[in-house]
Amino acid sequence: MRASDVVRAVGAARSIAASLGLAADDVTVLHDSNKLTLRLLPCDVVARVAPVAHQVARSEVDLAQRLVESGCPVAVPDPRVEPRVHERDGFVVTLWTFYELRASHEVSPADYADALRRLHAGMSRLDVPAPHFTDRVEQAQRLVANRDRTPELADADRELLGDTLRSLRRVVGERGGAEQLLHGEPHPGNVLATPHGLLFIDFETCCRGPVAFDLAHAPEEVGERYPGVERDVLRACRVLVLAMITTWRWDRDDRLPNGRRLGAEWLGRIRTALDLDDFDARGWS
Repeated sequence: MRASDVVRAVGAARSIAASLGLAADDVTVLHDSNKLTLRLLPCDVVARVAPVAHQVARSEVDLAQRLVESGCPVAVPDPRVEPRVHERDGFVVTLWTFYELRASHEVSPADYADALRRLHAGMSRLDVPAPHFTDRVEQAQRLVANRDRTPELADADRELLGDTLRSLRRVVGERGGAEQLLHGEPHPGNVLATPHGLLFIDFETCCRGPVAFDLAHAPEEVGERYPGVERDVLRACRVLVLAMITTWRWDRDDRLPNGRRLGAEWLGRIRTALDLDDFDARGWS
């Protein structure tokens, strides 16, 4: 968020917490991107704050509640208040439990894979509306095609990203196998290593698709320990996801620190992966 928006977002979170009887004298920013994640003290609650126009908070809270009831390893809304979405000063705010992390944040691939498998098992039993993973691919495709939104993207790189997104979207759609409800971005940044086990957070990118699409966001060692996934499909998903996140880095509005440097680095990784995996941006060989 812009600095001016951060000040207002913090004020909205503190005001809502106070109205619910939760003392929020001190605030620590845990994460700042398209939404703001705050730790409010001394009540010790996590507040997630997003602009009203760019949020899916209601569906995220509802999904978290259903996953908790299914016994899935997920972070839960703060039990001291009603699990709902609060709105103030142009922001929506949701309140979540704060979890202490293990002294060692290192997560073993086996534990990661097991937690993700249990999450998928619970999600497979839910019938909730969610976009398809190809909808997210299409968002990246539209961004690549929009020179006004990606003015610094060189023509050759634009062609590479466009071809890769188009080709691997088709490959994964045709060969990905059974589809179900997915987390959408279960990367390490969305996994909490608590003393009681791993917990997944941030379900705003929840979508439907093959489990390989989720696994593509996790470290490679995790995918190696996840049963029943076709390896060449997982490799295709990894390159597809890499092309998507590379595209976001070239968005003129991207605010990730060092985003352009990462975007350039990842373009090189895409080219290397396409060569090593024996398929090119025009099709599977």
